Amino acid sequence: MSSSVPRPGKAGPVVTQHRTWIPLVVTGLIIGAAFIAVYVGLQRSPTPHGLPVAAVGGRLVSAAQAKLGDSLKVTQVSSIDEGAALVRNGDAVAVVGATSPTTLRLEYAGASGLSESGAARQVVTGLARAAGLTVQETDIVPLAAYDSRGLSAFYVVFGVTLSSFVLAQGLTGAVATVRLRHRLSAMAGFAVAIGVVAATIAGPICGSLTPSFPLLAASLILLSAASAFATKALGAWLGPAGIGLAVLTLTTIGNATSGATIGFDLLPGWAQAVSAKLPPGAAVRAINDFGYFGGSHAGSALAVLALWFAAGLGLVLLRQWTTVRRVRVSTVAAEPLVTAG
Repeated sequence: MSSSVPRPGKAGPVVTQHRTWIPLVVTGLIIGAAFIAVYVGLQRSPTPHGLPVAAVGGRLVSAAQAKLGDSLKVTQVSSIDEGAALVRNGDAVAVVGATSPTTLRLEYAGASGLSESGAARQVVTGLARAAGLTVQETDIVPLAAYDSRGLSAFYVVFGVTLSSFVLAQGLTGAVATVRLRHRLSAMAGFAVAIGVVAATIAGPICGSLTPSFPLLAASLILLSAASAFATKALGAWLGPAGIGLAVLTLTTIGNATSGATIGFDLLPGWAQAVSAKLPPGAAVRAINDFGYFGGSHAGSALAVLALWFAAGLGLVLLRQWTTVRRVRVSTVAAEPLVTAG
């Protein structure tokens, strides 16, 4: 039985509309369950899938592929220096080669993330142990001194994504009081502001992220614009369901599969398929690539962010155009009736 409370200044009780609150509760349960399932599920037992490793010599390549199969994606190189160039360019997590009949040398990129570099080290150690060899390790692309766990990119990207979503959600609910151009201007201005603020905190102030300030700020500005305009578009076309979909896609799945907490090559197949295509994953790749690997692959990540922003803006404008057109058609159709009356 629904409760009834008299409204101030108005006669009669409030009648609860169950179709209003039930979808909100169900949406909240779905989002909460999905958040927990995705984050906890991905942490259960991450295993390598195509972990890119360079190996010196055909015998070592054959041994690695025979023992580990699809866990590794092994590239044969002629020397450790050649493999190290791939590591510094972000094309391989590690390079391994024999320096003596009893010793393997492993050079790896700690900046690839503790999960990925740890997996590479564990794989090489296992191979060496099976062959009765010792391993000499060197981290040739280490994490920043103030990012010892490699999680700063995750927290910065999560914060920018979440704040941009909250803004877009609020503006979507303010359609009756804020004109479209002002809503779009607010989201664009906020993207610049949060991008600069986040880059300043994580870069010059804390020293946790190592890209140059302009590149870091640009990446975060694009991330905010992509997140906000995508959320606005989903809300404009689908209403509350669109906001829920934005939460699931951007803040939940997008951040969980970004590759910042669990390396991309340790994600399951479905997560790898969406990781780089969602704004958080693209932003993490851009930040890490600019910071540690010379920006060699950052262009594609920035293109993904720009595409999300452009698509969101286009869909918002299209929704406004269709709404105005429908109102005009309805007005024209009603005019003869008003005249006749």
